[in-house]
Parts: sequence; structure tokens; C-alpha cells
Amino acid sequence: MRERGVLFVCGGKGGKALTVKVNITSLGCAKNRVDTEVMLGLLRDAGYEITHREEDAHVLIVNTCGFILPAKEESINTILELVRFKESGKCQALLVAGCLSQGYSDDLAKELPEVDGFLGPGEVPKVASIVANVLQGKKTIQVGQPDFLYDHTMPRVLSTPFHYAYVKVADGCDNRCGFCMIPNLRGPFRSREEDSVFQEVQSLTERGIQEILLIAQDTTRYGLDRYGDFRLPQLIRRLAPIDGLKWLRLMYCYPAHFTPELIEAMAAEPKVCRYVDLPLQHADDELLRSMNRRSSVAEIRQLVKDLRANLPGMAIRSSFIVGLPGETEEKFQRLLDFLEEMRFDRVGVFTYSREEDTPAGRHLDQVPDEVKEERFHRAMTLQQAISRSIQQEWVGRTIPVLVEEEVSPGLYRGRSEREAPEVDGFIEFKGKDLMSGQWAKVKITSADDYDLMGEEINEPG
Repeated sequence: MRERGVLFVCGGKGGKALTVKVNITSLGCAKNRVDTEVMLGLLRDAGYEITHREEDAHVLIVNTCGFILPAKEESINTILELVRFKESGKCQALLVAGCLSQGYSDDLAKELPEVDGFLGPGEVPKVASIVANVLQGKKTIQVGQPDFLYDHTMPRVLSTPFHYAYVKVADGCDNRCGFCMIPNLRGPFRSREEDSVFQEVQSLTERGIQEILLIAQDTTRYGLDRYGDFRLPQLIRRLAPIDGLKWLRLMYCYPAHFTPELIEAMAAEPKVCRYVDLPLQHADDELLRSMNRRSSVAEIRQLVKDLRANLPGMAIRSSFIVGLPGETEEKFQRLLDFLEEMRFDRVGVFTYSREEDTPAGRHLDQVPDEVKEERFHRAMTLQQAISRSIQQEWVGRTIPVLVEEEVSPGLYRGRSEREAPEVDGFIEFKGKDLMSGQWAKVKITSADDYDLMGEEINEPG
């Protein structure tokens, strides 16, 4: 028999109780990571033991990403890699969770008979009972509506370093961009209650978290569905005074919902990082309209101007897609010209991935793969030179740095407010007797395309 997270192995004069160990591999974005952390918390509270070692786990779970083809391929490859632990390890059950399950569970069940169960994003609260079912030999597919939205009352086991954490203020998306499957996989946009977000952030800072990253599929839309207006400015003003909070960082900010009130709130609160993640996707108006994006190039240009005017020194990160259906050489050149004009601090460039059940996927004017690759390299080469130039401007300055780790004796790696964890570069510097989560004043001595180098400045007294 099995009871909560305990496995009873019968033999001899009675049953021997073994704690079932569970490991979760989290793929994809930070929003997915939060779901993983909630599942870990629910499993822990159900009596399961969490292990970081795949080879020690009785149950392996992969929380997958299904956003674009490379993410799907990574998810499939990870599943196949973990199958070996069922063949030559302690693993008794393998589960697939997340977006890939939501979109493709029936097909995956046929193609991957080694997988014991599938659960979609909407089934996160049921993860403990699903694990219990598959341990009893019951093949399980639970993929309903992706309408789950966690709150501050749910348990979480943080998988980030102890000094920063992600807080998801909403889930789902209503934008229906022409290239994107997310609304199908994550459901409609739905905001958390403001009080719930506040209480979660307060609880995290009481545990020693210093940096909170606010995330959603569309962070700037926060509150519109629940309160009838954009409430991110109000949320920022409420969170900023929380004791222990040092940095508040905004990620995944849809440009059309970036209001003047939000810029004003960011400028008024010193704890808000002079940093924003602003996915723009392209710089040709015709392509933006075909993608169902709601901002013109002129409006984007004005938004960037307003951000820089009100938040001097702000680092702007953006992402762009090359090889979209209908992207001619002329339209691509407009993107290159825009990148050169705007001089974004950090840019991610992605080749268009054709997704079924999307307007862009049905478009007849697809760009050949070799052209996509060539444009990707041209855009990245340009941005690399821009980034190198911007990085050099920081040489000679002294800035506060949050220590991430000691990479070798006397050499540390950290971040300023201009670098978000996991997606941006680092600041490597010489220092002494520092630990993860501490702060250092660092004088920048050199720079490369993405990282800065420096040395700790110890001020007297």
C-alpha cells in the first residue's frame, strides 16, 4: 500500500516504509519555474522527499516548455534522457507536466509509452495525487483547462539562490500574437489579487530574499481583468516599502500596455531596478500588424525615448524575431536600422518557428530556413558590436553589485541592477571574504561583449 509520500515494501514480518523521492526538471521560462516550485511545495507537504539527484529519485517529473520548436525538441530530448533512469535506476514513474502536455499529451502518450503520466498547467494542484496514481501503476493523462493561478497560500520550494525569487502576478495571455501558441497552452489572461502578491513578497523578504522579479506572460497588463485598469503602478508603490526588499525588477513587459503612470511609478521608487524587459519582436509596421502586435514603430520609439528620459541610465532588454512570414530583405533591413538607432543594452534574436494553429503558421509566404539563419547571424553581429560599445562606457565606474557566487578563490561573480539573472551577463570581480547574497562596491576595469570585469573597492570606515 501507499500512503501520502510513503512507499511500503512488503517482505519478512511486515512492511518497510520508504520515503518516495521526487525530482523535477524545469524547462523554459521563469513562469514555468514558478509552477515547478509550487509543485515541489505541494509534493513536500504531501510527504514526498525532494531530491536534486535524478539518479536517486523514485519519481521523475519534467515540467516542459512548448512555446517554439526548439523548446519542444529540448523537452522531448530531456524526457528521453530521463527514460534511462527507469531502465537502470531507482525511478518507478516518469511524469511529463507543463505546456507540452497541454498541447500534445495524446500524441506523446502514443509516441512515448515509457511515460507514466501527463498533466497540464491547470493540474498543478493535483500533482501529489497524480504521483500517487502512477506509483500504483495507473497510466494517467490529466489535461483540462489551463486555468490554474497560484496565490500566497500555496507552498513553494524555491529553486533560485536564496537572495532572489520570481513572483508571478498573472498567468495566461489575451494578446493573440500571430506567431504564438501561449494563449492555447496557458489560457486567458488572469491577474492575482493585489493583496496576495503583497503577502507573498512580504513573506519572501522575511526569508531573506532581496530581489523580487515580477513576471507574467504580459506583466504590464496586470490588473486589467480583475480591477478594470492597469494596476502595476499601484502594485509597485505598495511593494517598494517592504522591509528587506532591495530590488524590484520588471520582466516580460508588453509595450502597448506600458503606461505613463507606470513610468512615473518606476522613476519614483529607488528600489525599482533601472532595467526593463520589453519584447518588441520587430521594427516593420506591416509585420507588426500581421503579428497582431498593438504598437507601431513610432509608438515604440516614443516609449523608449520616454523611458530613457525619465529613468536615466536604464538598461533596456528586448527580443526580436527574424524570418517571419512576409519578411523581405527590405523589412529585415528596417529591423537592423532600428537596432542601430535604438542601441538597446541587451537583445535576444530568435529565428521564426512555424507553429501549427497560428495565423503566422498558416501564412503562405514562409521564409526559407537558410535565409532565417543568415538574418539571425547578421542581426546578432550588429547587436554584439552595439553591446560591446555600451559595455565599454562602464569602464572606470564604481557600482553596487549583488554577489552571486565565488567562481575561484578571490574571484566573484555578481550582478548590478542592469543585469537580470539567467538571461543577462555577469560582473566578474576580484574581492575578499564575500558570500552569495552579499553586496560589494565594484570598480569596473574592463568589458567584453556581454560581461564586465572589475575589483572590489573597500572604503575606509
